[in-house]
Amino acid sequence: MAFAPNSPPANILVIVAHPSLEQSRANRRLMQTALNVPAVQVRDLYALYPDYLIDVAAEQALLSAAKLVVWQHPVHWYGMTPLMKLYLDDVLTFNWAYGPTGGALRGKDVWLVATTGGPEDSYQPTRYNRYFFDAFLPPYEQTAALCSMRFLQPMLLHGAHQVSDAALTEHAAMYAQRLSSYPHWPELENLEDCVNCDVPESARPADEAIVKPPKKVSL
Repeated sequence: MAFAPNSPPANILVIVAHPSLEQSRANRRLMQTALNVPAVQVRDLYALYPDYLIDVAAEQALLSAAKLVVWQHPVHWYGMTPLMKLYLDDVLTFNWAYGPTGGALRGKDVWLVATTGGPEDSYQPTRYNRYFFDAFLPPYEQTAALCSMRFLQPMLLHGAHQVSDAALTEHAAMYAQRLSSYPHWPELENLEDCVNCDVPESARPADEAIVKPPKKVSL
């Protein structure tokens, strides 16, 4: 897939979900980097929704306008942070993001930018994490596929607690370069289109009448 060299700046939405960003050295630096890149909008979920009450309509509108969606978060127990997971639960709704009348995200790209506490060599069969890190990616990949999005090669920073200042600076610079150069990434030219996951209407039960409990009567 070729991209025109003089295309207008891409609309990039970076969704950051770190429960303790003020204590984070790596993710805070990466978020600040994204904020300084033109054509990028950053959503700090824990700052926006400390009560976990997500404005679904607002988030869906931003997703609809974006071409590249970035999921940025630290890896917690081999997956997403709680508010990131809730965001996907609430925002990527049936018949909007996927399903027979869904498709609002079709053709967009999604990019995982994540940090881990453990070093890279801890993610192998002979170490305490027991698996290569790729083994934990299928839920992300399938979420993207279900929404007809392309899942791009993740950008990972392992051992974020111990990373040197020089290594963090280099990683942040690479993050800025990738964001500012999208969609002109060489690997995108030959990347296959989104896979098709047809979800029938019958995959979700029909709405049922809500039965209200009887009112209590004071005696």
